Amino acid sequence: MSVPVLSSADYKAAMLAPSPNFGPRPDDQPVELLILHYTGMPDDNQALSWLQNPQSQVSSHYFVHQNGEILQLVPEKDRAWHAGVSSWQGINDINSCSIGIEIANPGHDYGYQAFPDVQIEALKGLCQEIIDRHAIRAEHVLAHSDIAPERKDDPGELFPWAYLAKNRIGHWVAPRPLGDGRFFQLGDQGEPVAALQAMFQLYGYGCPQSGQYCELTRAVVRAFQRHFRPELVDGIADQSTIATLHQLLSSLQTQV
Repeated sequence: MSVPVLSSADYKAAMLAPSPNFGPRPDDQPVELLILHYTGMPDDNQALSWLQNPQSQVSSHYFVHQNGEILQLVPEKDRAWHAGVSSWQGINDINSCSIGIEIANPGHDYGYQAFPDVQIEALKGLCQEIIDRHAIRAEHVLAHSDIAPERKDDPGELFPWAYLAKNRIGHWVAPRPLGDGRFFQLGDQGEPVAALQAMFQLYGYGCPQSGQYCELTRAVVRAFQRHFRPELVDGIADQSTIATLHQLLSSLQTQV
């Protein structure tokens, strides 16, 4: 397995730290998605070593330390192995059409914590340049949990999506406040559940329209809440969750 040729970084502020875990993108495959991850390991350097280890079979294009230092592991022209089994808007080979950024954070298993300001400011500049270079749409800047809701929780409910959206990074509307009203949860079924699943599917989530509020549907709702309604992440589709999803869809329609 070869190490990518990184004579210079695509992002000038990045230092080079090549990973052997990469491959070519399919011919003429444009970059359409930007996927944000957290490392989910106790230590920055431990996580970086894993991404550079050929036995891990994982990598990302960039790595952002907690102190704001940015490393490039794989050239943007190449296919990094960061998404795993995932889907968005019917696309199942996310790695081929995306750029992945690993953001150092212990994650939910090792003492999940707020992302330092210096780290987020560094990430902001990196994302803005990637978005401009590849003309990535706001709604195509996603969490790892969005594309793999049954497997992943990152970058999680502490990630500052609202702040980044104010800086041209990601799609966002102010979440509707928590309150009473009808809700859907595990075990519910029927046409209203199917309609809810259709809304999630329309936005991009891999949520089959079965009419059954199954474990996958609950995982999708949790992923949505972590990204767009982080005040309460419980997998229950309450009125706040549903109304926020509706607002996001309406916002996209007004942009067409």
